Amino acid sequence: MDLYGVFKTSASALEAQRERMNIVASNLANVHTTRTDEGGPYKRKDVVFQVTPVDKDPNSMNNGVKVSEIVEDQTPPTLIYDPTHPDANTEGYVAMPNVNVIEEMVNMMMSSRAYEANVQAFNISKGMFLKTLEIGK
Repeated sequence: MDLYGVFKTSASALEAQRERMNIVASNLANVHTTRTDEGGPYKRKDVVFQVTPVDKDPNSMNNGVKVSEIVEDQTPPTLIYDPTHPDANTEGYVAMPNVNVIEEMVNMMMSSRAYEANVQAFNISKGMFLKTLEIGK
């Protein structure tokens, strides 16, 4: 059994939550982006997590997490009437991104809390290993 599996598991979770926070920050930064390189308004993105082994041993019970893909939300954009906007259609409506600021803030808080919990798990495990080493003194 790999004694450092718990550290690898916590580290994988930290990396995955960091990636999630980056995606949420990108969503918040583009909440008013009406024109992208692909054409049309910015589309909200989200991460998909996947269980992954952290050890080379296929029989190991140590599993971590990774971001398997980043997907675009297929919810249609919100139409806002603003005929003076440069991206308004012929009827005066502007397609705004499908980003809900409140939902993104909740996602950021959840990701931040999960990150903090994994830091705590890492630190508690580190403390347990240090106490184990003190037994031999």
